[in-house]
Amino acid sequence: MKAIPEIRPSPIAGHWYSANPQALRESIDDYLAAASLPPIKGKVVGLIVPHAGHLYSGPVAAYAFRAVAGMAIDLAVVVSPMHQYHPSPLLTSAHKAYATPLGDVPIDREAVAAIDRAMVTELGFGLSAIALDQEHSLEIELPFLQCVISGAFNLLPIMMRDQTPEVARSLGGALARTLAGRSALLVASSDLSHFYPQEQADQLDAAFLEQVTAFSPEGLFVVEAQGKGYACGLAPVAAILWAARDLGANRVQVLHHATSGDVTRDFSSVVGYGAAVILKDEDGSE
Repeated sequence: MKAIPEIRPSPIAGHWYSANPQALRESIDDYLAAASLPPIKGKVVGLIVPHAGHLYSGPVAAYAFRAVAGMAIDLAVVVSPMHQYHPSPLLTSAHKAYATPLGDVPIDREAVAAIDRAMVTELGFGLSAIALDQEHSLEIELPFLQCVISGAFNLLPIMMRDQTPEVARSLGGALARTLAGRSALLVASSDLSHFYPQEQADQLDAAFLEQVTAFSPEGLFVVEAQGKGYACGLAPVAAILWAARDLGANRVQVLHHATSGDVTRDFSSVVGYGAAVILKDEDGSE
């Protein structure tokens, strides 16, 4: 049996974003500089960001990441879908760190173990650790975090194959209990509608983002069941919203929406991208 390397090598650097550290940092800096934020009141507890290649989703993701520029945290929690087939409903990395061109991001094994125990207790299954995965939707957020977070941070990576409300709610609760009292940032990685004409994509994305703005993880599952809205990371978004709610967050502010057509200029079949911040009023008022 081959030994698992301590560092997960990036399968997407050079394809989904630049493999050159200077070029990567410069491109992210450009995306951040171009993101003009509205007033944001309250403490940012979490982010909702897209996960296509930086060329397509970077200009949208930058809105959310700019909102936490200069933030110092101990732990970044990134919850994403798992696009490839795997028999386990919940996954994490078997490595000790993720590699990006900007350096290694160490995994908080104690936090991973805490979530695993909580999920086993509640649902009967926990986090399956996998090595050398090819999943892009979690890794794609790491260079942005490396650029905007002040100082070093650890990572709690979770990839979801199971997209049911029950698993998302349980995961959200487990995250909140594990993170209570910690300096952490929640990140949900998800694109929105896939391969609809621009006008239809805008309608679908608006319905989904309406439920995000309403801080309604329950509503996200309703609009998808009704065929009114869609996100490939529905359960990760819902889990992060539930976790943030349990941690005292009380508002969500959508900052930007665009589609791949805004980059390619082909509006016949697009992918939707949205960026939002999850907020906690620091004075406790609504």
